[in-house]
Amino acid sequence: MTILALAVTGVFAGILAGLLGVGGGIVIVPVLYFLFQGFGVSADSAMLVATATSLATIIPTSISSIRSHHRLGNVDIALFKRWTLFIFAGVLLGSWLVTRADGDWLTILFGIIATLAALNMLFRTGKPALFSELPHSGGQAIMGSSIGFFSAMVGIGGGTLSVPLLTLFNYPAHKAVGTAAAIGLIIALPGALVMLLLGVTPEDAPVGTFGLVNLIGFICIVPLTVLFAPVGARLAFDAGLLKKIFAVVLLFTGLRMLVQLA
Repeated sequence: MTILALAVTGVFAGILAGLLGVGGGIVIVPVLYFLFQGFGVSADSAMLVATATSLATIIPTSISSIRSHHRLGNVDIALFKRWTLFIFAGVLLGSWLVTRADGDWLTILFGIIATLAALNMLFRTGKPALFSELPHSGGQAIMGSSIGFFSAMVGIGGGTLSVPLLTLFNYPAHKAVGTAAAIGLIIALPGALVMLLLGVTPEDAPVGTFGLVNLIGFICIVPLTVLFAPVGARLAFDAGLLKKIFAVVLLFTGLRMLVQLA
């Protein structure tokens, strides 16, 4: 049953990623969080393992995404080079804190980010930018390090935070999405490694957990996510309507995670 549930998670995340262009982490983390609790894992441990496992699954999928976007010329290499060091520093700090943090605090943080992401999809999509251009180098350093820090702490790739943030500054949406794929790899690879090597496995962690990464979850989710992302991209649905539906589901998910700890 565990393997079946994890496989369904991979299919679901892949289809949504292809259909709506959302990052897998924003789907995988809450699914694993509630799934692990259903198998008797405490909410605290479930969030820690879900965060680390989600980052691990993003590594191969982001590599595939980078190749696709690079062929289309959508990866802003110059911006990526400027931001890499700051993102990397934020990821190291954020992932190290995960290995020391209480899972309940991570759940609160994810709930807040998920709620804000949902509200952004519902009310900001298609709206004009608030600023005419990206800030100066110091401002971009803060943006890059903050994206790395918060993304690593809640197990998501770069897209959930970087795409809406970049488009606020009048940055082309297609470039933001392509560059976010590259950002996702810089977040996921070091973040997952830190949590794998430095994380202390909780006593009630699911079977197959090493450090904070559940390798069974990784093995079950990744192939199906990669396989079903193109399927989602080919489905003939109204992506705009489905994005709004997903935003509503994400909003309730984020709020439920917050209410659960109230």
